Amino acid sequence: MGYSQHQSFYLRDRWLSKAIKNVQENNSFFYEKDAFEKMGLGKNMVQSLKYWIIATKIYEEVKDHNPKYHQITSLGNFIKEKDRAIKYFNTAGLLHHSLATNEDVSTTWYWFFNVYSETVFTREDVLGDLTNWVQKREKRVVSENSLKRDIDCLIKLYTSGGSAADPEEVILSPLYKLNLLEERNGVLYKKEAKFDNDNLMLLGFTLLKYVQKHNLDAISIDDLVHKEGLLGKLFNMNRSSIVSLISEWTEHPEYPAIFTRTNNLDTLRLPEVSPEEFIYYEHERKVEKIYDYSK
Repeated sequence: MGYSQHQSFYLRDRWLSKAIKNVQENNSFFYEKDAFEKMGLGKNMVQSLKYWIIATKIYEEVKDHNPKYHQITSLGNFIKEKDRAIKYFNTAGLLHHSLATNEDVSTTWYWFFNVYSETVFTREDVLGDLTNWVQKREKRVVSENSLKRDIDCLIKLYTSGGSAADPEEVILSPLYKLNLLEERNGVLYKKEAKFDNDNLMLLGFTLLKYVQKHNLDAISIDDLVHKEGLLGKLFNMNRSSIVSLISEWTEHPEYPAIFTRTNNLDTLRLPEVSPEEFIYYEHERKVEKIYDYSK
């Protein structure tokens, strides 16, 4: 399990683009002593970014090599090619999915979006519940300060936003646009991600990743609502929103899902396509749609 490896810096706008550029030129970039000078960030910020590229699953660390280096993933290639500035909701959602399912690296994120069921709470509430969960699972001692840093960082990652025209990247988070978390007067609220038919890329990726991992070809609606790694947990979605969204997927022109409604069990049978193929297809379909509308 991994805690407080982000140096207390949440991911900033354009940081991933900086990382992709530098690692593309030198895959051992983050292991060089002068990396911070080349990137124009502080030493601790560069160490934080080194953590975030692994936590978001856009790179994998290759340790059994001298020197160590980073290898881009299929998700990383998609982001590099299509939206390295993380301008769009779908791309931010893909990063969120990675963080919230990366139990070994971003453990607090996994717990917060899959295990923690409260929707209204204070920082003290969530820290206490996280501490209890960690103590029951971990054989080693994890300090409360480490967990507090994780909670503070998580909250900032989803609430630090502002004007997109503001060039001051030190305050903007690319995950702010998901609107999954809000803080008002010291109270925090989990909020439902607002999907529509433009977000089938994110829907498909989430579900196809899940069935790939668990060797399934269908999922029940109850599981979509209640199981870890699926829509109800990761995106705070209720049953009616999920049913409405997957109904859109059944009309997909190339990779439709099949929604079967019965008295006892409503199920969704997924198309035979990899998560990566699906998001590339959806990206091109969206680009074509925008082009058609502009004519």
